[in-house]
Amino acid sequence: MPLFDVYQLLPVTPVRAEGRFIWDEQDNRYLDLYGGHAVISIGHSHPHYIKRIEQQLRQIAFYSNSVVNPLQEELAEKLGSISGYADYQLFLCNSGAEANENALKLASFVTGRKRVIAFRQSFHGRTSGAVAVTDNPAIQAPFNQQHDVSFVPLNDREALQQAMDQEVAAVIVEGIQGVGGIRLPDDGFLQHVATICERYGAMLILDEVQSGYGRTGRFFAHQYAGIRPHLITMAKGMGNGFPIGGVLIHPDIQPRKGMLGTTFGGGYLACAAALAVLEIMEQENLIGHAAQLGEWLMQQLSQIPEIENLRGRGLMIGLDPKPDFAGLRKHLLQRHRIFTGEAKPHTIRLLPPLNLQQEEAELFLQALWQSLDEIRKETSAVSFHEKQKS
Repeated sequence: MPLFDVYQLLPVTPVRAEGRFIWDEQDNRYLDLYGGHAVISIGHSHPHYIKRIEQQLRQIAFYSNSVVNPLQEELAEKLGSISGYADYQLFLCNSGAEANENALKLASFVTGRKRVIAFRQSFHGRTSGAVAVTDNPAIQAPFNQQHDVSFVPLNDREALQQAMDQEVAAVIVEGIQGVGGIRLPDDGFLQHVATICERYGAMLILDEVQSGYGRTGRFFAHQYAGIRPHLITMAKGMGNGFPIGGVLIHPDIQPRKGMLGTTFGGGYLACAAALAVLEIMEQENLIGHAAQLGEWLMQQLSQIPEIENLRGRGLMIGLDPKPDFAGLRKHLLQRHRIFTGEAKPHTIRLLPPLNLQQEEAELFLQALWQSLDEIRKETSAVSFHEKQKS
């Protein structure tokens, strides 16, 4: 049986990983500055992470949400303490798309409304509601397009005001747009969004699936703006590769039996993985480390003239090579064995594990300078040969 061929694959077959490195089947080592879409938060194969999951696996691996699972309560308490949202409620699920789907559903339940405002270049997932609030018609089927969604430009207060009315159930915005190219909402804009949601009785949903869990130097990216959304979604770095997602829910939102549900969400192994992540983040001060190393790395990158439009926070960084260096990401992977992310057309996204070390960041910078020099020489050689032919 063939696989359903929907993924653009890199020509690499990883067989093992440790820390910030991956090895392929030929035992070539790659520096991982992408973390499989910002998923690897505490590094690959962390000993405490492995131990936590192994111990749980030997006790009980799964039962549904029809029984008491103390690990869920332990996770909720730990997450509330570290994130600064101890008074919020936690709903556990399996992915970022599912988290956003449930947040949208809750907003509609609470307000009795169905229209949603989202932002240009957003990405919130591929399930029905999540993809409807994603600004990419190419991945929306006609079935998805039945939702009542209005898109406005990010950081445009006037456009948001024009779109807002008493029929809006929610405004959904990413803490930092990831797939959209590391595009930051201004702190003042997020404060304005929070204010306008309160004015119209709409729910503010902060999608922190990629930008959350310490990646930006705060637990959540929106905390730079000092706001408290009604709903906060998370996944990716939450389980360091074990599938888990969640929604933090404002204390004013009252639950009722059967309102939300999932078979696998918040299972024993998922909770063990998520607890291990939080324990390691706390023990190794990974949030503070991400802030400090990210600031240093941004300073170094700002000195490279071939890079323009550098932006980001912590270890969520975007950069655009100048047009002559559009193939930089591919060059870094093929010549220097460094994984990075991308956004169209040529943005490079840096989303490394939060325990990336400075000497590993220096390896990347050295390879970056070399790649730019190699591309420059190759381009010059091609131009020379073309002139010779003419």
